[in-house]
Amino acid sequence: MSDDDAEIMTGQQVADLLQVSPRTLEEWRQTRTGPPYRRMGRHVRYMRREVLAWFESLAMHA
Repeated sequence: MSDDDAEIMTGQQVADLLQVSPRTLEEWRQTRTGPPYRRMGRHVRYMRREVLAWFESLAMHA
């Protein structure tokens, strides 16, 4: 695991990485369909490696 994979990311950073709006990310949290996240008080944070693993799990094969 590289240091980048252990990076803690904000919602805005994840939205930018996935090329979605912060609102979409919020909707995914509410419906539990998005990447894993953690709450630190009022703040939501993501682990980069978990976001990338979640994204990879969405791959569709024909």
